[in-house]
Amino acid sequence: MTTLVAFVRHGPTGWNAEKRLQGRSDQPLSEAGRAAVATWRLPVEFTSFSAHCSPLRRAVETADILLRRPALPEPALLEMRYGAWEGRRLPDLREELGDAMRENEARGLDFTPPDGESPRMVLARVLPLLAQWGAAGGNRIAITHKGVIRAVYAAAADWNMTGRPPDKLRWDAIHVFEIGADGAPRPHRLNIPLTDDPL
Repeated sequence: MTTLVAFVRHGPTGWNAEKRLQGRSDQPLSEAGRAAVATWRLPVEFTSFSAHCSPLRRAVETADILLRRPALPEPALLEMRYGAWEGRRLPDLREELGDAMRENEARGLDFTPPDGESPRMVLARVLPLLAQWGAAGGNRIAITHKGVIRAVYAAAADWNMTGRPPDKLRWDAIHVFEIGADGAPRPHRLNIPLTDDPL
């Protein structure tokens, strides 16, 4: 039987509005973010999925508002660690670091901030959790972070995170992957809307 995992990114925070790298910084949802998540509606097909979330406040708050039931915190779902760059903005880093930043970003899955994680490192901690879920069976919904979802998508789509991704992911939507017993994800359905806005 196929195991499905439905990923949802947390709602907006103040740092999201300022386009700052959040990583492990435990930012809460902003007032506007809470209002936005309150407009989201979980399609009925996902209401029976067991609920999990990153332990960071922005994910826990999103789960509380969207799911209206407790979600089990999973440390493996924490956002990619941006280390020394947390709180910084990418345009500022690109201007400040020049060629070094361009070379780092060109590494795709191996892009690594100082004292931080690469997307490949994120996958190394997420895939064992997916393998556990795949072996146990049962469908799950996971409220997590952009960095985690992009890393899982990269593995599922065989994308090395250089150049444009094969699919454009919406961040107010659900992204569902089939999970094998080995934890390997495969795209199932992407960009399932949580709002009435057109895709």
